[in-house]
Amino acid sequence: VQLQASGGGLVQAGGSLRLSCQASGRTSSTYAMGWFRQAPGKEREFVAYIRGSGSSTYYADSVKGRFTISRDNAKNTMYLQMNSLKPEDTAVYYCAARTYLGGGYYTDERGYDYWGQGTLVTVSS
Repeated sequence: VQLQASGGGLVQAGGSLRLSCQASGRTSSTYAMGWFRQAPGKEREFVAYIRGSGSSTYYADSVKGRFTISRDNAKNTMYLQMNSLKPEDTAVYYCAARTYLGGGYYTDERGYDYWGQGTLVTVSS
C-alpha cells in the first residue's frame, strides 16, 4: 500500500483546511486508516482514525468537535476536514494505514504498517 498525503498549507487561526490521503496498491486490505501529526520539537501524536467502511471513527480530545475524518472507498481516499484551526494545530500531518485485523493500538503508531510522507499545516495567529 502506498499513501500520498496532500492539502496542507498556511491558514489563519479560525480557518479551515481539508487534508487528503490517496491510497494505491493493495487498498482492499486496508482495514483502518488514521491521521497523526508531529509539531516542531515534539513527538508524533494521534489525531483520528477510521475503521472499516467508515462506520467507526475516533478522535484525540484536542481535535474532537473541530476535525472530521472520512473515507471514500470508491476513490481509495481518506480525508481530514479541519475547522476552527488553532496555532497549536501547526504540524506535519501524516496518514497511515493498517492492513491487518485486530491487535488494538489504533491510537498508537504501532497500530499502522504503512505511512504517507506527511503534509505541513501551518496555522498563524
